[in-house]
Amino acid sequence: MQDIRLRIAVALVLTLSAFFSLTGAALAFLWWIAWSGKVSEIIRMRMILPVAGMLAFFSAILSLTGGDGISYFLRMMVIVLIGSWVYAEQKNGEFLHFGVWLLGNRIGFELGMLADMAMQTLHLMVRDFETIRVAQALKGAGPAWKTLVPAGLILVTGALFRAEHTAEILAVRGYRNGGSLCPKFCTTRGDIYRCMAVLCILLITIIPVSEFFILYR
Repeated sequence: MQDIRLRIAVALVLTLSAFFSLTGAALAFLWWIAWSGKVSEIIRMRMILPVAGMLAFFSAILSLTGGDGISYFLRMMVIVLIGSWVYAEQKNGEFLHFGVWLLGNRIGFELGMLADMAMQTLHLMVRDFETIRVAQALKGAGPAWKTLVPAGLILVTGALFRAEHTAEILAVRGYRNGGSLCPKFCTTRGDIYRCMAVLCILLITIIPVSEFFILYR
């Protein structure tokens, strides 16, 4: 989706549908397969695997304590996939335009810039993670879990260093708060179709299928 406003709205609706209903999760998953457009890129993101493992762990605990762990795992995995789709679709500067459009040139500019900086940091952490993984494979470091803590320290240290460097640049340039920006968005026909499909998913999630037959009668 080209328009970040519609993308965020779609992500929120799909997340709520998947969270509150297994039917909504199934429909959101079908939407993700049909409309995400970057399925192969998201599947290649190996950081999803640790998240899936963590969800499986909590789902097992939930099942052992009498809860519906399978339903929880499926719904949460769909939410993770939706979040991964938003991450894969994100482009530089989009959150800044969205923030200014939503909250104006002061608060919106601040929040939008922070969101863009956070996404840039996340992109760099993913790149660093892939570099660390390749280096470990070349050195024959053994099981990945043995180097998990050192790798995590490297990622956190790198993120803190970049944040400090960015803060210094903003201070040197005299930045205080807010800014001036004319937000621009590109809304395509495909974006509208995707939104219409999401609205149908929301209606089906809110109104059970049986209610449609009652209304029909």
